[in-house]
Amino acid sequence: MRRSNTSGIVLLVAVVMMLAGTVTVTLSGCATVGMSNTPAPATTSVQTVEYYPFLVKGYQNSFPHRSILILIPVDARNMAETGVSDTAPLNGSPAVGVAVDKDGNITQRLYTVPLGPILQKAIARSADEAGLTAFSSIDTAYKSGVKNANAYVLESKITKCWVKKSQSANGHFGPMFRTVADFRIEVSIYKPPFSVPFWSGATSDTYYDPPVGSFGLGPDDEAGIYDEPGQVLSVALTRTVAQIFERQDLRNLMLEDDIRAR
Repeated sequence: MRRSNTSGIVLLVAVVMMLAGTVTVTLSGCATVGMSNTPAPATTSVQTVEYYPFLVKGYQNSFPHRSILILIPVDARNMAETGVSDTAPLNGSPAVGVAVDKDGNITQRLYTVPLGPILQKAIARSADEAGLTAFSSIDTAYKSGVKNANAYVLESKITKCWVKKSQSANGHFGPMFRTVADFRIEVSIYKPPFSVPFWSGATSDTYYDPPVGSFGLGPDDEAGIYDEPGQVLSVALTRTVAQIFERQDLRNLMLEDDIRAR
């Protein structure tokens, strides 16, 4: 009888310990699941945004060989339009986008160097492609009535520059990513010393990577062309800038003006 009681007590203790272990594991598992639902803090990345020479074709050498002074563009974006609450610069680098996970949580905040010099260089390069001779200025605003050795002065402001990289549902080969970039500028071209613009207009572009309906494939089989969001934004910038010199009305004005100047 004593052996039987002892065996029963040992068995009871073992069962209690086993149940306690099960409860501990269950609670631990719940805690792990709860922690995984908390988004990790977003990282930061400084992207390279630049002009891609000759990406847009068809307008090269279509303008008269006259000089144009490119002023530094002004960053006049309304950051509330991005839908992102925190768009403050990072150590002087302006915000240009975000990367989000499949739940819409921001996983990375994207920045680049100041946009004014980037766009100034891009416009100058595109003007050269168009057949003009471009020079750069340290000024941001056109000064009428001031003698200028250049035939034209181009003033501009950036009203949109934003890129968003989103993770969608997994495809056949793992996670799928889609990136969309928007760029928009307003441009005024002056003919010194006059105060009224010789020409003015706005250009913009929205670029998707992968392109919508690319190669006739389904969404699960499409793959992006570019690795970095900054590259996608660079395409949108390049196409936006090229549109300035693709404008037939501007080309006609300058061609007519060139004839009168001879």
